[in-house]
Amino acid sequence: MKKQYTLIFLLFLSVQFTMAQFTLDGEFRPRAEYRHGFGSIIPDAADAGFAISSRLRLNAGYEFESYKFYMSLQDVMVWGENRQLKPEDSNNSFSVFEAWADIKLGEGFSTKLGRQTLVYDDQRILGSVGWAQQARNHDAALLRYNKGNFMMDAALAFNQDFSTTTGNPGGFQSVGTAYNTTGFFSYKTMQYLYLKQKWDTFSASALIMNNGYQNFTGDEAQVADGVSNLLTVGTHLNYKKGAFGAAFNGYLQSGERQNSVDVGGAYLLGLDLNYKVSKGVVLGLGAELISGNDTGTTDKTEAFFPLFGTNHKFNGFMDYFYVGNHANSVGLTDVHASAKFTLGEKSSLLVKVLNFSGDQELPSGEKSLGTELDLVYSQGFKGFGLAIGYSQMFASDGMYELKGVTEDAAAGSQNWAWVQLTVKPKFLNTTKKD
Repeated sequence: MKKQYTLIFLLFLSVQFTMAQFTLDGEFRPRAEYRHGFGSIIPDAADAGFAISSRLRLNAGYEFESYKFYMSLQDVMVWGENRQLKPEDSNNSFSVFEAWADIKLGEGFSTKLGRQTLVYDDQRILGSVGWAQQARNHDAALLRYNKGNFMMDAALAFNQDFSTTTGNPGGFQSVGTAYNTTGFFSYKTMQYLYLKQKWDTFSASALIMNNGYQNFTGDEAQVADGVSNLLTVGTHLNYKKGAFGAAFNGYLQSGERQNSVDVGGAYLLGLDLNYKVSKGVVLGLGAELISGNDTGTTDKTEAFFPLFGTNHKFNGFMDYFYVGNHANSVGLTDVHASAKFTLGEKSSLLVKVLNFSGDQELPSGEKSLGTELDLVYSQGFKGFGLAIGYSQMFASDGMYELKGVTEDAAAGSQNWAWVQLTVKPKFLNTTKKD
C-alpha cells in the first residue's frame, strides 16, 4: 500500500512539473567589517568595531499557467551572538522575507499579494536595500498592468500589530486599529501609483505615493491620535545611447510626517552621467541636491527624506546620510565622480569620490562637510563571488559639528573596510514545457 501511495505521489509530481516550473535556490552571504568611522565620526578614545555577519536564504518559486508563487526564508546572524548549546535562537532573526502570489487576470493585468520587495528604477525611493543583511520588504497588494513598453502598478498596504491578548486567535486587535510599530518611517498605510513608458533610447516613470503614519498623544500611556499623511511625487528619467548614459531624479514631498510635523517645499534633485570610454573603462559624474530644514521649528520642516530607497547606494558607502540618520537635518549637496575598470572576464574595480556639503548652514554658519573615497573590488568565480571594499572619510569642520564630535576628540582617520563572499546555489530548476 505504501508503494502505491509513493507511486501516486511521484506521478502527481511529474504531472505538476510537466505543467509548471519549480525553482529552489539559496544564498549564503558572510561579510566581515572593520568599522572605524562608519556611519559617524568615531572619537579617538573609542575602539574600532569588528564583526562578521551572515545572511542565509532559501528561496522557492512555483509558476503555473495562471499564477506565480514565491517564498523566501531568511536568517541573519552575527557570528557568536548566540550562546553555544542554547536550545533557542535568542535574537529572533529568522523570518519569512518574502511570501507572495502573482495571479494573472488577463489582458495584461495581474495582482501580486503578500510580503514582497518593491523595487523601481534606480531604487532611490523604493528599493530592496539588498546591501543590508536583513534587507527591506513590504506587506502589500498590487494591481499590475504590463503590455509592450508600458507598465503600471497600483499598490495598497494596511499594516497592523500582532496582539498578545489572551483569547484572541485572530492575532491582532479586536478593537481599534492603532499601529504601535514606530521608527525608520514605519507606515500604517500606503498607497501609490507607478507608471513607466519605454522607448528605444529613453524611458520615463512617474510615482505618486502616500504614506500614513500613526500619531500618538500622552507621555506614559500612548494613545492613538489620528494619522499623518506624507505625499511623495516625482519622476525618474533615463537615457542611453551608444557609450553615453544619463539618469535624472526629481521628487517633491508635502503633507505631514509622524506626529503632525508639517512638510512643505521638500525636494530631491539628482543627475548622473556616464560614458564608456573603452571596453574596460566607464566614467561617471553626478550631483544630488536634497533639501534640508530651514524653518527653525520642530513642527514644520522643508527637509526631504528618501523613505524606502536603497540609500546605501547613494551619498557614499560609509552611510553618513539617510541610512537611519540625517532626517530633518541640514539636507545635502553631493557632487561625485567615479571610474569603473573591468580588470578581467569576472573582475572589476570601482573608484568613487564624493564631496558633501549641507543644503542649509549649520549653526556655526559652516556648510562644507567633507569628502569620501570609496573603493570596491569584485571578483567572480565559478558559482560564487568575492567583493572587497575600503572607504575613507576626509571630514571638514562641518562634519564634526553635524555629528557632535569635536575635531580634537575625533580619531585622526575615519575609515571602513569589508570583505564579502556570496554563494548562490541552484538546488532545483524544472523547465516549463509547451
